[in-house]
Amino acid sequence: MQFGILGLPKVGKTTLFNTLTAADEATDKFAAGGATHVGVARVPDPRLVKLRDLFNPRKYTPATVEYVDIPGIQKGEGAESLDLAKLKAVDGLLHVVRAFEDPEIPHASGALDPGSDIATLDLELILADHSLVERRLERLGKAGKRGLSPEEEREKALLLETVMPALEAETPLRRLELAPDDARRLRGFQLLSAKPMLVVVNVSEGEVASRTPEEFGLGEAGSELPGVVVSAPIELEISRLAPDEQAEFLSDLGLAEPSLDRVIRACYGLLGLVAFFTVGEDEVRAWTIRRGTGAREAGGAIHSDIERGFIKAEVVRWDDLLRLGSLAACKQQALLRLEGKDYVVEDGDVAHFRFNV
Repeated sequence: MQFGILGLPKVGKTTLFNTLTAADEATDKFAAGGATHVGVARVPDPRLVKLRDLFNPRKYTPATVEYVDIPGIQKGEGAESLDLAKLKAVDGLLHVVRAFEDPEIPHASGALDPGSDIATLDLELILADHSLVERRLERLGKAGKRGLSPEEEREKALLLETVMPALEAETPLRRLELAPDDARRLRGFQLLSAKPMLVVVNVSEGEVASRTPEEFGLGEAGSELPGVVVSAPIELEISRLAPDEQAEFLSDLGLAEPSLDRVIRACYGLLGLVAFFTVGEDEVRAWTIRRGTGAREAGGAIHSDIERGFIKAEVVRWDDLLRLGSLAACKQQALLRLEGKDYVVEDGDVAHFRFNV
């Protein structure tokens, strides 16, 4: 799973990136231009920690999320200010908007206006998409004149012609209600305004525990998007403390957990992702799959051989395993069950796959 971190210059994107990924990228010269940063964040999951403590394995492997920090986007530059190669590959977008005052860091637009910032970035994504769709339709049209366009290419052309009016009306494609097959085909074009988006509102330290995203005037574009409030500088400071000091600092701020944990969970929710676990003395590990994934396909997340030679999955709920203390005890209580290929793996399942290749 990969997320692109976007925003106007000087909103705190790279500070957020450093906090999520434990990186140490410079924040002073990255406001506009420069290289793209890529880093990996571990997904916090108290359930996995408890399973680790139960099995005491030789290896402990949380799920991970990859974040791509894109340089600050300049208003009016469209695709020229976007790292399109990196952005097209991501699964979702984190739009960092600024809601903190700091006279030493002037806002790119001269004044705080999160709603305007969201609309500005949306427009840049739409313009980039419009350019891409226009070029693709032109190529498909030329192919058609030569009589070289297969049925699949004609379907692609029809789909692009369907979404073009929305782009011309400056409407992000994520708002469109498409048939499932059309939505799947559209994802193949990797259009930016069609990607799921999470708004991260970067606030001052005193507001992080008491404010909600809706209180910051996110405007029409932002009101429809899920949001999380963080204070990136203080979160970065907390992330570099020892665990016991972190708890004390969070308590002083009135927070039960780091805001960055909520950001990562919100990323999961945005893409409809869940986690299942594999356990044993060798390794306790979390695996990420789409909600609604069947057992055979879930096994494929571990290794393609499991999916190819799937026989059955042994499944137990993580909390039942923790309560009874062993897989053997779960089996005695009829809580460890055999499931077939069409069983939908649920968030928090502990699974062992039987297969033969």
